[in-house]
Amino acid sequence: MTRPGLPKLIATDLDGTLVRSDETVSAYTHEVLDRVRAAGIPVVGATGRGPRLAELTRNDIRAADFLVMAGGGRVVDQTDPAGPVVLRDERLSGEVLAALLADLEAAVGPLTVMVEASDEHDAPLWGDYHPSWPYQDRFEARSRAECLSGDVIKAFARTADHHVDELLAVARRIVPPEAATLTQAGLGFVEISPPGVDKATGLSVVAERLGVDPAEVLVFGDQPNDLPMFGWAGWARVAVSNAHPDVRAAADEITLRNDDDGVAVYLDRLLSR
Repeated sequence: MTRPGLPKLIATDLDGTLVRSDETVSAYTHEVLDRVRAAGIPVVGATGRGPRLAELTRNDIRAADFLVMAGGGRVVDQTDPAGPVVLRDERLSGEVLAALLADLEAAVGPLTVMVEASDEHDAPLWGDYHPSWPYQDRFEARSRAECLSGDVIKAFARTADHHVDELLAVARRIVPPEAATLTQAGLGFVEISPPGVDKATGLSVVAERLGVDPAEVLVFGDQPNDLPMFGWAGWARVAVSNAHPDVRAAADEITLRNDDDGVAVYLDRLLSR
């Protein structure tokens, strides 16, 4: 059951949750989020997007006081008049990544691998070309050795023979949590992040800064990378109706799909109680 009154903090995933299938956010959604902030409730954009996409992310959730990016690896406070303040910046060693990719390939066969290494504006991912990757304009083919020559923000891996959920299950049996965090975000790739990095640990940085208890946080999501924050937040966990079955199962409530502004509709009703 949700708590009476209003939550003290609201966090929402972006792609597939707040952002519609045509990669836009409605004027209605922006207006409702502005009303949330006017009610004194801080807003957090919690996304798998890396810091190279910060400008796009700020445009998609203009009301955000904080951004939890790279699935929790980068946390930014946007409330300082002097400019954004980075509160968390985690990286995964290329050497560690090389070892766990080798272990995974020994179990499942060759992997298509991409890495997110740069936080420069609109920087490309590097690695193996794959036609299913939806953002080809931000991709650059590079050798595995080049990709793993330094620390990375996040890596992406897939095989030709495994559904992403199956590959994720195998990878979690092989890769210990102290080596890396594994998830998937609906792109057909397993995502490999530094250990201890997920949306819940990213949100906890924000909550601690604001003095908010997780039990007072409302979250929205659609993919397995949202499950950690569903497990962490206590006011309510809300899935859009287009969400992954595991996310729907973990949710307290289901709102309309992203293309029908489900997050905004839920929040509008909440503010109108």
